[in-house]
Formats: sequence, structure tokens, C-alpha cells
Amino acid sequence: MATNPHAMTSDDSDTVVGSIDSTDSSTEYVIADISADGAWLSMQADDAPTLPAWR
Repeated sequence: MATNPHAMTSDDSDTVVGSIDSTDSSTEYVIADISADGAWLSMQADDAPTLPAWR
């Protein structure tokens, strides 16, 4: 189940969401453009790069 979602939008048609998805066997960081089918990626949370805060 995805937790801690964060969304950024440039307009009403583009929505990018990032979340942590945990199961009993792994924890993954998922990034998805929910305005487009199949536009997502995931990686092990420990392998995800640390990004600076967007201002």
C-alpha cells in the first residue's frame, strides 16, 4: 500500500506523484505521472537518490 504521497503540478493536466510502497519483502519508491498510462518507475527505496527540496 502506498504511503506518504507528494504531488507537484505545473497545470491541471500534469500530475506527478511520488510515494513509498511497502510490502513484507521490500520497500520501493514509486514515481508516476498519473495523467498518462504506463508512465511510472520504481526502485528499491534504499537505492533512491536524495534530491534537494523544490522551491
